[in-house]
Amino acid sequence: MVSQLLFGEIFEVAGQKEKWVRVIGNWDKYEGWIDHKQWQALSAKVYKKLAADQPAVSLDLVRSATRDNTHIPIIIGSTLPQFDGLNFKLNKEKYIYNGQAISQKDIKEAHEVIKKCALKYLNAPYLWGGRTPFGIDCSGYTQVVYKIIGVPLPRDAYQQAEHGRLLNFIHEVQTGDLVFFDNEEGNITHTGIILNPGEIIHASGKVRIDTIDHYGIYNKEDQKYTHKLRLIRRLL
Repeated sequence: MVSQLLFGEIFEVAGQKEKWVRVIGNWDKYEGWIDHKQWQALSAKVYKKLAADQPAVSLDLVRSATRDNTHIPIIIGSTLPQFDGLNFKLNKEKYIYNGQAISQKDIKEAHEVIKKCALKYLNAPYLWGGRTPFGIDCSGYTQVVYKIIGVPLPRDAYQQAEHGRLLNFIHEVQTGDLVFFDNEEGNITHTGIILNPGEIIHASGKVRIDTIDHYGIYNKEDQKYTHKLRLIRRLL
């Protein structure tokens, strides 16, 4: 598994082979294969409208949407097109959703929204390619949290490291800044979100809170540094 698509996220079909469909995500242009039973086609007009829209995003860890007495689990970070506070509409199908959601136009304190949403994933297990609270990797975590406030990020950590304004010193950080870490070869392999000065929340084994300084991430339980600091980026 290289990544996951959440409910309501749109993509272009780039190919098909037997029971598999090759897709390119609209949000991050990531490519992969999905089962042919797990998607539905949109007209070019609907796709263009959804691609240009700034839809609401679900905030509950998981909450059901209903349609024709059928319950569909909606994960945090899912897209809710044309959401009016109770209903959303996808490809002419109307769903009822009474969970929490937020749209970019309603965000007043982006730093606080990032902090609250980041903490909802606390202790979620690490999963390579994951983007949900039931399994998530480091860059999937930062990507979805930023998606909630309407800021698009690429899928992988090294790609995300090219976005935002570079900060020179760790003491300049504020809530929501992204921090990146490299391996012995100098390749960026990990990322996390500044929760408070001196604290980082990141997916490493699980979503956890650790201390951070100019050397990197320090794990108090193991009493050692686990990730070497490479650079800091500010997107807000």
